[in-house]
Amino acid sequence: MFSKACEYAIKASIYVASQSLEDKRVTLKDIAAEIDSPVAFTAKILQQLVRDDIMQSTMGPTGGFQIEKSRIDVIRLAEIVHAIDGDEIFTRCGLGLKQCNAKKPCPVHDKFSVIRDDLRRVVGNINLFELASGLYVGLTFIKR
Repeated sequence: MFSKACEYAIKASIYVASQSLEDKRVTLKDIAAEIDSPVAFTAKILQQLVRDDIMQSTMGPTGGFQIEKSRIDVIRLAEIVHAIDGDEIFTRCGLGLKQCNAKKPCPVHDKFSVIRDDLRRVVGNINLFELASGLYVGLTFIKR
């Protein structure tokens, strides 16, 4: 459902948050390796996440990416999705039609709108701490 860039952004955010819980900054190369993403592509994604104030970037030999500890439980998964994919995932037609709406529905409109509403609710209710804490204690993983 999410674009590849959005999947990488979610994984990167979870990883950076888990490291930020330990007061660690993470380099671009470390993030790319951890989420199995090309470095250049990861850099573009991270730039967008920094622009949208999801994470911070510090230059220099002790620099890297981090998320303020006090914000990890405030940042919602929906913010990451919005930063990369916008709101299109919650509004577009399930079949990709341009004219699909409640007045002129496609064959899957009603069923797909339920899925979109559920997805919006889920990503709006999950915060980054919930996702990162599982990784932090070793109960979840982001790399195969």
